[in-house]
Amino acid sequence: MEDRFDRLARILTAKNELLNYDEARTWIEGLWEDFESSRARAGYEYGGKNKTEEMVVQWINSFGPKLHEYETSNPKFKHLKKKK
Repeated sequence: MEDRFDRLARILTAKNELLNYDEARTWIEGLWEDFESSRARAGYEYGGKNKTEEMVVQWINSFGPKLHEYETSNPKFKHLKKKK
């Protein structure tokens, strides 16, 4: 998992220059966990690490450049909000 998270965090930092590696890594771990837990709560069968990684990559490609603008009340992500 360490290799996956590292690779995904590096992809995210390439998409969003405003995130440093540690922030990107936190985003990746949070997105990963949220996808897997949401999928489980919805009653879907576990799709495996490859399915989760595929979804996280899609989110990076779609939202990565703007993740620093994300508004949330979720404490897991709130500290990542960039101060202006």
